[in-house]
Amino acid sequence: MNKLPLEKRVQILSMLVEGSAMRAISRVTGVSINTVTKLLEDAGEACIAFHDEKVHGLTTRRVQCDEIWSFNYCRAGNVAKAKAAPEGAGDVWSWTAIDADSKLIISYLVGSRDGDCAQAFMHDVAGRLANRVQLTTDGHNAYLDAVSDAFENHVDYAMLVKVYGSAPASAAERRYGVTETCLGTKKKKVIGSPDKAHINTSFVESQNQKIRAHMRRFTRLTAAHSKKLANHLYALALYFTYYNFIKIHSSLRVTPAMAAGVADRLYEMSDIVALIDAANPPKPRGPYKKQENSN
Repeated sequence: MNKLPLEKRVQILSMLVEGSAMRAISRVTGVSINTVTKLLEDAGEACIAFHDEKVHGLTTRRVQCDEIWSFNYCRAGNVAKAKAAPEGAGDVWSWTAIDADSKLIISYLVGSRDGDCAQAFMHDVAGRLANRVQLTTDGHNAYLDAVSDAFENHVDYAMLVKVYGSAPASAAERRYGVTETCLGTKKKKVIGSPDKAHINTSFVESQNQKIRAHMRRFTRLTAAHSKKLANHLYALALYFTYYNFIKIHSSLRVTPAMAAGVADRLYEMSDIVALIDAANPPKPRGPYKKQENSN
């Protein structure tokens, strides 16, 4: 099988994490859309394994969690009348957890916004931590049982509950279907003794904005939305590896992985290519027969 040159693969992966649509990447780089898709799949699988290998045993102090909405194939309201809608079509929620100090993405999960996904997500978060933390989430009720079960009350947990009302929305908000406006927030202590001064979700919500900027499939009113649920996960896995290990954080002056102590150097996009190659070693071409000793 022919393999793209390193420089070409680095270019494609770099465009994937900088907001370019896959068909746009195909046109710019001169490779087929199938090649771009296969590279995303391979990169996603390699990045998932790399994240599991590197991001664990964290001595984090403060963690913030949130969910960001997108959709696969079509919006949930259009699934019933969509032609040949695949399994997983409709609304997709990406759960994320961030270290408020190092800005490291600790965990992520792609699925629905229900109790089962909340349980899986919070157990993964808890499994990557080495000590008691202060945890803040939004007011989504699914977190209550999930946090209690995952941490067994060994956590200082609070919710930042947003208060919505019918204040007049701007033209932009009406365009995106926003029918209510956030009028304020309430801080609600749930477990342990969380420090009120650190009950917020500002860092994880800022990360949500970065996600929408760096992946075309998350852009609102986009035509480049995900057409396959697995690729939605692969795109996130690639982006979070790029964000954690390659992109220097503007305020930290190092990558989040270096700030969190899970990396001792600055990684490059070529390192992700190396991960792909390590996971997919080349196979011998043509028929191969073991040479026997004639003596």
